[in-house]
Amino acid sequence: MIKQSNSQEIAGLVNYLKAVPFDVTRDQLYTASELYEGYDPEKESSYCTCCDQRVFKHFITEGKQATKVEESLARALHDHGMHTALNAFFETHSSHRCIGIMGGHALLRTDKTYRDIVWLSKRLTEGGLYMLSGGGPGAMEATHLGAWMAGRDTTEVEDALDMLSPAPSFRDAGWLSTAFHVVEKYPQHDFDSLGIPTWLYGHEPTAVFATHIAKFFENSIREDSILTLAYGGIIYTPGSAGTVQEVFQDAVQNHYLSFGFSSPMIFMGKQFWTQEMPVYPLLEQLTKTGMYKNLLLTLTDDPDVVVSELKDWNLKHFLAKKG
Repeated sequence: MIKQSNSQEIAGLVNYLKAVPFDVTRDQLYTASELYEGYDPEKESSYCTCCDQRVFKHFITEGKQATKVEESLARALHDHGMHTALNAFFETHSSHRCIGIMGGHALLRTDKTYRDIVWLSKRLTEGGLYMLSGGGPGAMEATHLGAWMAGRDTTEVEDALDMLSPAPSFRDAGWLSTAFHVVEKYPQHDFDSLGIPTWLYGHEPTAVFATHIAKFFENSIREDSILTLAYGGIIYTPGSAGTVQEVFQDAVQNHYLSFGFSSPMIFMGKQFWTQEMPVYPLLEQLTKTGMYKNLLLTLTDDPDVVVSELKDWNLKHFLAKKG
């Protein structure tokens, strides 16, 4: 027989799990419209009360590192549901065609690199691959915008970029509303992309253009998921500390062949990766000395090289599997 005190504790826990502003039993990926439920693009202030921000405020109030058992359990259950949803996603999407793009969250919409990512992502998506990012602003948003505009012509893409340009930074008023205006004008029904953001960085709005979103509370789990799920390779664009962390975390997975193979690590921006952030020469040196093994490294400024490397690897991998 359950003691009365234990019964009361269980009832209290159940009530807590019901009261949190997120569904602890959810086992489906989010859409942008779900996360931004309650947001009106014509009323910028409504962002503060949308679903995503209600969860973020709760997250901050309860502490980035939860101290209450009930809250820890609620977050763990939610994040478990996200993993379940990701497993379902990959039942219908070939894992080896998933390409990650990493780069700075502060990248402006008006920056050349932003535009380069958009066009590259669009091209890769149209080539049968699908894009993955950390699901936030900057380079991440550019990744999903490119996938969102797949199948459209140059004039339409340039129009979308023009629509976004009045609010270059995610800190600018209108950043979110302009994205929703692009979505409204250019709906997407044929191509998918996957964003994996976190409420740890909940002050950064989630990329509206990601068609599927797995949002996590635990950033360490989220970071590992991004690098693990980009089975088809990762493109590194200029970024700062977070991007560099991802480079070496990915290098470890490839070195140990953690998933049975090594996938491409492509660095876009020769000047940046050899001079400003000289990570590439270090990786080359560590590979030559045998400290790192199995790394498939490419350094380029040419989108054609990126596309060729990824498609060639994908083709060879599938041929090997079939053989």
